Amino acid sequence: MKIGLVSPYVYPLPGGVTQHVRYLYENLRLRGHDVRILTSSHGLQRTSEGDVIRLGKGFSMPANGSVGTVTISPRFVSQVRELLERERFDVLHFHEPFVPFLSLVILRESRSVNIGTFHAYGGWSPAYEFGSRAMKRYAERLHGRIAVSAAARHFIDRYFPGDYKVIPNGVDVDRFRRAVPLSRWQDGTQNILFVGRFEPRKGVLDLLKAHRILRREGTEARLLLVGGGPQEREARRYIATRRLGGVEFLGRVSDDEKAQLFRTADVYCSPATGRESFGIVLLEAMAAGAPIVASDIHGYKGVVRRGREALLVPPREPKELAVALGRLLTDRELARTMSANGQVRAEEFSWPRVTAKVDDYYGFVIRRLAAAGSLPPHFSAEVPPSPRASAPVEPSSQPSSEASSEQASEPASVPAPEATADLA
Repeated sequence: MKIGLVSPYVYPLPGGVTQHVRYLYENLRLRGHDVRILTSSHGLQRTSEGDVIRLGKGFSMPANGSVGTVTISPRFVSQVRELLERERFDVLHFHEPFVPFLSLVILRESRSVNIGTFHAYGGWSPAYEFGSRAMKRYAERLHGRIAVSAAARHFIDRYFPGDYKVIPNGVDVDRFRRAVPLSRWQDGTQNILFVGRFEPRKGVLDLLKAHRILRREGTEARLLLVGGGPQEREARRYIATRRLGGVEFLGRVSDDEKAQLFRTADVYCSPATGRESFGIVLLEAMAAGAPIVASDIHGYKGVVRRGREALLVPPREPKELAVALGRLLTDRELARTMSANGQVRAEEFSWPRVTAKVDDYYGFVIRRLAAAGSLPPHFSAEVPPSPRASAPVEPSSQPSSEASSEQASEPASVPAPEATADLA
């Protein structure tokens, strides 16, 4: 089939959604599909780069305690109509379909099978609360809906009730498993790693407080902080005013160095305070074999299991965080067990498996439309056959376990997002 992956967040700038789109693109290509990425431009990027097609300009703005993107263009409607008529996609797969304005315009003009994936999770959303009635007509144009976790499904179903298939994010298991630890940080001092954006919901100040407690108790571990953001100045001031040692700010890093840092870590810590729909960094830590201390929040519970791959502690509790970190730093047998459990668990989220579930869901939606005689006009591919009788075919609110075999075609070249702190 010909598939368009629509990302309202500027590709390939850093971010969890753009990483998701990148790996889904690559693995759908491996399964034999013809795939494009539809996104906006940012700065001086070219309109088209191989399979990446850009429409409009993306601008950053605060959203859900972090930073989102709004895309605008004076010629949006004509550009979108020309694009869709030229490309004639069988399937358009929207990631966060209701983010203004790129996704909304494409969804309104689409004559393809429309699938939406919802990544976000949070508390009460004024944008959705007051905009849900206006966007109801857009939601009705979605033929299928995916949520990346039970938390994300719960959040979006509050404003747009319907049937959602839970298909999780994935992880490039081989990249993290093959990575070589960085010798620079292998000097006998144990390493606690944090990767994320320096903002309140990621809990970096709680981690600094926990690190201070550990130091005062005699634990000489080193804290490696990867990323940047609005709280960096406050974090540095906290360290300076308390003369806190053993903290290294590493800034933004490449994909390869990030994988090496996960392999270097004795413990990975994610002290997020909430609004996490999934926790991609937890997958990356597990794939690299790092035992985990993380906040006990809804979005993480579908990724790690308490006491098996991670120690879970209440959010915003530095003392509890320090106790859990200290336990893994001193009980190396427990750390080794969690490391092994995590590597096994990560395999369940490998991108070939996740993409197989997405592809199977495409097939289910298309067969349902075909049976009703309501396939849209731009769908010209063959209707995918039903899966084997032994494999579940009905979408449900729980992640499915079926996987399809991969096809051995090579993906076309596509720019990859840079790795930075904002990957969680």
